[in-house]
Amino acid sequence: MSEAREAATRELPKKLDPAAFIQANMRLAPVPSLPEIRLYLAHPGTGLRRLLERDNDGPDDNGPEPQPPYWAYAWAGGAVLARYILDNPSIVAGKRVLDLGAGSGLVGIAAAKAGARDVLAAEIDRNGVVALRLNAAANGVAIAIVGDDITGSPPPEVDLVLAGDVFYGQEVGQRIMPFLDRCLAAGIEVLVGDPGRAWLPRSRLRQLAEYQVPDFGGNGACEPKPSAVFAFIADRVG
Repeated sequence: MSEAREAATRELPKKLDPAAFIQANMRLAPVPSLPEIRLYLAHPGTGLRRLLERDNDGPDDNGPEPQPPYWAYAWAGGAVLARYILDNPSIVAGKRVLDLGAGSGLVGIAAAKAGARDVLAAEIDRNGVVALRLNAAANGVAIAIVGDDITGSPPPEVDLVLAGDVFYGQEVGQRIMPFLDRCLAAGIEVLVGDPGRAWLPRSRLRQLAEYQVPDFGGNGACEPKPSAVFAFIADRVG
């Protein structure tokens, strides 16, 4: 019986360690249009599917369901927001900053480099949380991370919310809008970075700047395209 158990145990696939996988298979490289920041980025040979498949092996009651690996790419909304912050460090200097839907942590890292007093990153993907920690360490900055969905709760005690690429889908946008409204009501400034995705709430935005930055998305495409930074403003109708 013991031999059978040992054989069965040997046949079980070992759960990949996300940190080890990311460091071994992803490239730590400067972000296009943001040479000041290096991230662990996916490439055609990364084999991210292996990490996601192993993450799906069996039930896991300790966290949310695995998400698509948005954290493995530098998206245009985050890139334009990070570029704007690095070019205008007074926007974050000395402030408590929330990087909402942080993904790779690109925006939060830029805020920390630009002199933010404290940076809090909210990211629900457990692999993304691991990547975020690695990216922060690679850039020599300190970022506190919350791995839960905070959009249903009161805003944390921050001065500024940075939201890059949070309007990529209707359901996500509808969930985030009330949270951003609560931030405004609490006196918290909100900046949004986006290349003009379909669900962007344009009537609630005031454009501050525009840059040409690559939008990697999930397919590795990297042609620069216009992307903008907006101030999220109160609903004039409401």
